[in-house]
Amino acid sequence: MHPRAAELITALGLQPHPEGGFYREIYRSTAQVSPADRRGERAALTTIYYLLPEGTFGRWHQVASDEVWHLYEGGPLELLELNASGQTVLRHVLGPVGGGTEAPVYTVGAGIWQAARPLGQYAFVGCTVGPGFDFSDFRLLADDHARATALRAALPDLAMLI
Repeated sequence: MHPRAAELITALGLQPHPEGGFYREIYRSTAQVSPADRRGERAALTTIYYLLPEGTFGRWHQVASDEVWHLYEGGPLELLELNASGQTVLRHVLGPVGGGTEAPVYTVGAGIWQAARPLGQYAFVGCTVGPGFDFSDFRLLADDHARATALRAALPDLAMLI
C-alpha cells in the first residue's frame, strides 16, 4: 500500500467499507427530509471520506439517493455506471482541474449501479449523498444473483468488480 494511503487510514480513522476500500462518515445533517419515494425520513445530507488504495475497488453497488464524488488527492479515479439494460458502461475519470477531460467532481444519479477503481497508487475522495445515506438504501450487485450473472456474461472484463 502506498505510504500516503496508509497514513490517511490511520490519521483519519478510516474503517473497511462493505463495497471495498476504507471510509469514515464525517457529516450527517440533523435536518430530516422525506423523499418522494416513501422510503422514510432521511438526513438531508451525509458526507464520508473514502479511500481506495491501488489494487482495491468499490464493488458494483446502488444507492437510492444522488451521490456526489469529490477527488481530494491521489487519483485519478475511474467511476463506472451501468445503464438500465446492463449492457453498457459509462466511464468517468476524476482527476485534477486542468487534467484534460478529467474533472475533480462527478455525480452519480440515484438508483444507478456504480463501481469505482483507482487508476493510480490511491484515490482519496469524499462522497456526499442527498437525501443522506442510509445502509437500508444501499445494495451490492453481488446480492442480485440474476443481475450479477448477466453482468458477468455481458461485461466479463468488469466482473471482478462484483
